[in-house]
Amino acid sequence: MRYVVLLLAVLALPSVASAADIAVPKTMSAFAGRYGAHFKNGDVTGDVYWSDDVVEIVPLNDMAAYVRADLQFFNGHQCSISGVGRLEGEALVYHDTSTPLPDQPVCVLRFERKGGQLVLDDGARSCGTYCGARGALGGTKLSLSSQRPIHYLPRLRASPEYRSALKAWSGSPYNPEARPTP
Repeated sequence: MRYVVLLLAVLALPSVASAADIAVPKTMSAFAGRYGAHFKNGDVTGDVYWSDDVVEIVPLNDMAAYVRADLQFFNGHQCSISGVGRLEGEALVYHDTSTPLPDQPVCVLRFERKGGQLVLDDGARSCGTYCGARGALGGTKLSLSSQRPIHYLPRLRASPEYRSALKAWSGSPYNPEARPTP
């Protein structure tokens, strides 16, 4: 009898999934949507105000997606970046194709679903040129429970950021469908 109970308990274990297991994306559609956080912010004068962090991910196909992050920080500083990333393993990765500033690394920004959160990671602050003095893309975590469908896709697709990102992606060395320029 003891063995039957133990066997039933062992068989039940695989059916119990943790939040981290559920969060692992199997396709680009797992990333799709708008993620956000509404929070109290402040400045050096002691004023307090509300801010919003927003990340938008719009799949273009099974391997690529438009990404935009607009993050707010203390004293009115912000980070703002947009482009097209591709699925690399379990992460959506944006590789900046523009020439970095002198003495600056090339921006590589990873979007990963871990432990119930969308986590942004730019390594050793490789995307710092997209941020104000008190801002950083890396270390940003937005709850997966904030993920919502983007109901304003026509407006988003008409935006200069979206059009510019697709144009850059069309000639990007990270785009497997890009045609080499003569």
